[in-house]
Amino acid sequence: MSDWSKALSSFEGAAENMPTMTGNLGLQLEEPLIFEQGEDGRTGVDLPPVPKVGSKLGGLARKGKIGLPGLSEPQVVRHYTRLSQKNYAIDAGLYPLGSCTMKHNPRLNEKMARLAGFSDVHPLQPVSTVQGALELIDTLAHWLKTLTGMPAVAMSPAAGAHGELCGMMAIRAAIEAKGERRTRVLVPESAHGTNPATAAACGYTVDPIPANERGRVDIEAFRAKLGPDVAAVMITNPNTCGLFESEIIEIAELIHSVGGYFYCDGANFNAIVGRVRPGDLGVDAMHINLHKTFSTPHGGGGPGAGPVVLSEALAKFVPVPYVVHGKDGYSVVESEGAAEDGFGRLKAFHGQMGMFVRALTYMMSHGADGLRQVASDAVLNANYILACLKDEMSPAFDGPCMHEALFDDDFLKGTGVTTLDFAKAMIDEGYHPMTMYFPLVVHGALLIEPTETESKEAIDQFIAVLAGLAKKAKQGDQADWFKAAPRFTPRRRLDETAAARKPMLRWKPEEQSKDAAD
Repeated sequence: MSDWSKALSSFEGAAENMPTMTGNLGLQLEEPLIFEQGEDGRTGVDLPPVPKVGSKLGGLARKGKIGLPGLSEPQVVRHYTRLSQKNYAIDAGLYPLGSCTMKHNPRLNEKMARLAGFSDVHPLQPVSTVQGALELIDTLAHWLKTLTGMPAVAMSPAAGAHGELCGMMAIRAAIEAKGERRTRVLVPESAHGTNPATAAACGYTVDPIPANERGRVDIEAFRAKLGPDVAAVMITNPNTCGLFESEIIEIAELIHSVGGYFYCDGANFNAIVGRVRPGDLGVDAMHINLHKTFSTPHGGGGPGAGPVVLSEALAKFVPVPYVVHGKDGYSVVESEGAAEDGFGRLKAFHGQMGMFVRALTYMMSHGADGLRQVASDAVLNANYILACLKDEMSPAFDGPCMHEALFDDDFLKGTGVTTLDFAKAMIDEGYHPMTMYFPLVVHGALLIEPTETESKEAIDQFIAVLAGLAKKAKQGDQADWFKAAPRFTPRRRLDETAAARKPMLRWKPEEQSKDAAD
């Protein structure tokens, strides 16, 4: 049977729901797994016969076939090219994911990160041979401290959540240094999920704080929870409802009055960079997601970078390693003994050099005034979306927002259309859906975060699509139409519950799958 016939045969089930025999949609091609293609004996390279040698495996040599697919080079190239084309990204179009900025990565950043002096550097090189790399880390640290108004920074954390862990471990070290025992960490209900997880990982009990009707921390509920056993409060600002915590200074003063520390989740720093310095608000520790604010690549599990800035009260608890500058140039403090108050080592080496290069390139190419403009444009774009859609959709809160426009599902009430149905219909229109059902304090939430780099034309088209879908939903008797979406993708709507609870993460030959089922 030919490859084409086998592929077609294996997709008969899927093809029943497709308008074509192949399952292809125009030039958007179906793609079997690589193990479902090719045939035994076919190869893309010509290798000499393997010489016969005595076995050194003690009878453990494989007896059956290894099971690798036999494909030619063009088949392999086409397979992976097709897969790459199914990957929607910010380079392909507007990506309105809320709470997790999908930011354009300037190509200049990539060019700088690929310079041999940075891309080839090794963490075990003699310090004398990496003076330029250490200067870059020190310069980036200076920018981060200046922009946040904080005196110290730990550069080594490998991601935002890792930075949270670093910041909370510094807080715990400071509390233990005072001989105190504190057991609770206060976390708003609208917090990022990593916040309570980090507090728990550090051994604290998580005590939630409700939101008020304005989508911000309920200050009276916060005040009522304060006590001598509170180690810290963890607040995202701007928060996950896309709003600035207007009582943030009072919150900082209150937590300090009971001897606790203020941890700020800096995931949304991109909305205020160049305009507000967290240190001026009373923040003691804050991680910075370089990908969100300073345009390093996002997602895919890394490599990431989540430096943590620290206040004067926590500065001496910074972990090793860190870079220092003396009369003989730059050096690295590696020994835990040299940093007596630090809580030790958090990561094997010094951080992600490639991300550091990209972030500093972004900073220097924009300048201080440019970074301020970045924050302004991101906030303007979100408010433009909020204002243009306020009559067709239902804003979750009154008033302007920061860099995220948040809607609830009131505008869908009585239509039979859910937030999920609405988002699936967006896919057919060529848009990746926004963040749905988060934050949890808003029913049926739709959280939209445009970046500062989107043009007015692109945002206007996006608004027109959402307004059109909202009008269609409110026409009535359209629930079935929405629930049938998406129609124009290689796969129709998937069973997301089964995908989460019964994931098939490993391919098995058809006969093995059948045996397992039997």
